[in-house]
Amino acid sequence: MRLPRILAPRVTASAHCDLPCGVYDPAQARIEAESVKMICEKYQANTDPEFRTRAVIIKEQRAELVKHHLWVLWTDYFKVPHFEKYPNLHTLFNEATKLAGASGVKGSLDPATADQLLAKIDEIAKIFWETKKA
Repeated sequence: MRLPRILAPRVTASAHCDLPCGVYDPAQARIEAESVKMICEKYQANTDPEFRTRAVIIKEQRAELVKHHLWVLWTDYFKVPHFEKYPNLHTLFNEATKLAGASGVKGSLDPATADQLLAKIDEIAKIFWETKKA
């Protein structure tokens, strides 16, 4: 039948939600990063192997969510004028997403690494809120 093929979408698009809502907030990334830090601290304080295994799995899931929320801001919210006004913005996002990844909190159980990630998110948030005022 040709009808299903005719009615099939020709272009597939994706966004952080099903409807481009325009709601962005670096707090989403920060909350997940705070969770990562707390998990690292709880991991350090607990010697139970089952607990530690669960902690690592959940920490890695939360780290992926941090990256996701940062990428949404980086690719969907911030536009060319923002990058022109804040020339370090690309670098901040690159460093933050790396800190959320395997070379950062995803590959580490050190709360200090999570603190570095939180500091980068705070730098991004400062710029984000400055752009919202403009």
